Amino acid sequence: MSGIAGWVDFERDLGRDAATVRAMAATLAGRGPDAEELWVSGRAVLGHRRLAVVDRDGGRQPMLVEEDGRPLAVVVFNGEIFNAAELRAQLSAHGHTFRTRGDTEVVLRAYLQWGADCPRRFNGMFAFGIWDVRKEELLLARDHVGAKPLIYCPTPTGVLFGSEPKAILAHPMVPAVVDVDGFREVLSQSGTPGKVVFRGLHEVRAGHLVRVRRQGLTVAKFWGLEAYEHNDDLKTTIGTVRELLEDAAALNLMSEVPICSLISGGLDSSGLTALVAKVLKARGEGPVRTFTVDYRGLAENFQPDEVRTSLDAPYVADLVKHIGADHTTVMVSTEDLLDPVMRAATLRARDVPSPLGDMQTGLYLLYREAANHSRVALTGQLADSLFGGLKWLQDPQFANADTFPWVALAQKRACPDGIGNGLIEPRLLRRLDIPAYCTERFHEALAEVPGIPGEDRLNRRMREMTYMQLTRYPETLIKNDERLSGQVGLEARFPYCDPRLLTYAFNTPWDMQVFDGREKSVLRAAVADLLPKSVLERPKSPFPVSVDPAYAKVLRTELTELLEDPGAPAAALIDRPGARAVLDDPDSLANGWRSRANVEMLLQVNSWLRDYGIRLEL
Repeated sequence: MSGIAGWVDFERDLGRDAATVRAMAATLAGRGPDAEELWVSGRAVLGHRRLAVVDRDGGRQPMLVEEDGRPLAVVVFNGEIFNAAELRAQLSAHGHTFRTRGDTEVVLRAYLQWGADCPRRFNGMFAFGIWDVRKEELLLARDHVGAKPLIYCPTPTGVLFGSEPKAILAHPMVPAVVDVDGFREVLSQSGTPGKVVFRGLHEVRAGHLVRVRRQGLTVAKFWGLEAYEHNDDLKTTIGTVRELLEDAAALNLMSEVPICSLISGGLDSSGLTALVAKVLKARGEGPVRTFTVDYRGLAENFQPDEVRTSLDAPYVADLVKHIGADHTTVMVSTEDLLDPVMRAATLRARDVPSPLGDMQTGLYLLYREAANHSRVALTGQLADSLFGGLKWLQDPQFANADTFPWVALAQKRACPDGIGNGLIEPRLLRRLDIPAYCTERFHEALAEVPGIPGEDRLNRRMREMTYMQLTRYPETLIKNDERLSGQVGLEARFPYCDPRLLTYAFNTPWDMQVFDGREKSVLRAAVADLLPKSVLERPKSPFPVSVDPAYAKVLRTELTELLEDPGAPAAALIDRPGARAVLDDPDSLANGWRSRANVEMLLQVNSWLRDYGIRLEL
């Protein structure tokens, strides 16, 4: 994993502006604690912060290729190319010679051989910028599902780019401005591809590339989900999923540093971790190192609800015993969750506020502890989206809503304007009209969904829902995990994002996905021989949150302080009668994370506006 940053300008002499790009790269220090380097020329300056995972001695960046002493192209690369060995052999056959063992040089040589078509050949998680010295042209590219971030900001005479918004905001030409649509994106959970909440910033869409020339900027798609008839029977489908997942798990173990797996006791992470344990055993390695998070007092005070049905700990224990893992439980206290340094670091990692404050801090603390022992962590993220595991798909009122199903669920069970928005000033909410914004983004997504002629209504709808979850929901879910782990120098990997597995699962009919009447039927059958029965049969339960009343008490105190501060950045955004009603009712935050979300969001928005020096133009 790395942090990358750069500045291309076709009019300005950038040879004197290296310090600016160094400052941009410095904001990404958490992503790359091992090295910081720049490549400087008159038209382009590229910066790189490195976390050494593969070819620790030879993979330094920015990496330049020369011919007869003449520079050809230079790359800054973040991620891993899992089929690098195969590509290296192909490129060698074309006459390329290599001086390093890592995949960065493979990316650069692939560009020299195949040009802008090179990303089509990569299997991995990647974001990179290549400056072609000969053509004076920049190529930016991002992997198939967007596991690695890449932000850019066009300027009148060039472009800025970086792994995260904070890198570009460090440039003196880019003010931190959030306008109406940017704030709608903050509040809506729409996950609009390519959209960044800060004005003027854009994200390279998953499976896309951006080419920047003197004549201007162009965007092109190199990969996307495609629809085809699924002709495999159930047995073959289960076997194919197992084969693809086994291969993806093995590929994601590529590393020269310690790797761990993050587990929750659920089917997704447990199935993946059991496969990893199997691969390691076959190699004569192991045991697999595992981490999970738990909260002090959670077991004594836990009450199941329709969202969180069970505690993780018993199922984690069963899995660890079954596969013989070397396990660590990261036990988080309320004091940890309320530590202002941890909360600020979590917000800084994400660059945007969240209504799920304690969940984000808990996840950050899990990654931080894992990073003390490993540099790479495998996660089970995206399996729910691939295999029909998300709860809203089992409820027709959400699956058939005229908006994103997770938004429909939040509007029904949390707040009509969306989760976390219940204490935003009512006139502002009416003007923003978050429900209408979500519906508009939803219809944009619907128009993209590939289909099969004659597909029945149920399968078409579930294909649409799967597409939403793979192209919109990961923009909040995978991005969230990647940013939090990156802040502490841990490379999160997502084996379920393998493009072959994505395409196959996307085209598996719904009746197969739920063939035994439960969610994730195909995945459950594919890993059934690897897991203890308790884990295999466990109902879906999401990431844990605090149930300590002391946590809610501190939130109430902070809300009081916010209301009493006329100079607070968020002062004009507050529904003051609503906030006072919360404070007047001693039980208002007693119902767990859902009742706390409105307060969490308001407090985070205030910190965000203050810490980033944001100018709101609403």
